[in-house]
Amino acid sequence: MLKKLENTWLADFFSLIFPNCCLGCEAPLTKGEKQLCTRCIYDLPQTNYHLHKDNVLSQRFWGRVPIEYALAYLKFSKGGKVQKILHELKYDNNQTVGEMVGSWYGQLLVDAALAKLDGKQEQIFDLILPIPLHKAKLRSRGYNQSDCFAKGLSVATDIPWHANVLRRNKATKTQTKKGRIDRWKNVDNIFEVLKPELVKDRHVLLVDDVVTTGATLEACANSLLKADTAKISVATIAVAL
Repeated sequence: MLKKLENTWLADFFSLIFPNCCLGCEAPLTKGEKQLCTRCIYDLPQTNYHLHKDNVLSQRFWGRVPIEYALAYLKFSKGGKVQKILHELKYDNNQTVGEMVGSWYGQLLVDAALAKLDGKQEQIFDLILPIPLHKAKLRSRGYNQSDCFAKGLSVATDIPWHANVLRRNKATKTQTKKGRIDRWKNVDNIFEVLKPELVKDRHVLLVDDVVTTGATLEACANSLLKADTAKISVATIAVAL
């Protein structure tokens, strides 16, 4: 008991000297807060796409690839809180924030009856698959940021996720400054389904960190359709509007 009190005192002391700061506003986090302060969590720009099936993200895929549900948790804007969260996840090795955001969004999907709640309804999605990184990028970064988001979603919704069903066979250049046509050409035919038996006749929730034109998700969805996947839905941390 004494040792536990000492550890708590030391933790409180170091938090005063070296406080953890909010990723959104950089204010010191108070006891119980993790990654983001309460105010920034409250102010996160949610899309609420899970409440509207024919939302603007869904419309991006119309006539391109059949998507059952097109979901995104947050709205992306340059210099905003969401960009800071994504930067932490992708470039600062903050895998925890990806899992945390995934669990928050997963709970929203549960509340909206898009995922099972205490066994009272059937599961809409059969499994969660993250968009894979090329092996060279994975080796360089050390982890797949979309996998972190997928893990958080899985924990909150009780939907299984698999990190090794899909493979990216080509290292593509960044999509950031490409137009819609160039984005599509950049990812065309680069994904492969390694375990078709896991996706055959299933409803797959394909997840990524951020969606702009949807070219990457479209290309990956097409590879799943060739493997006889019954239905495909997509979910991302953020959408660039």
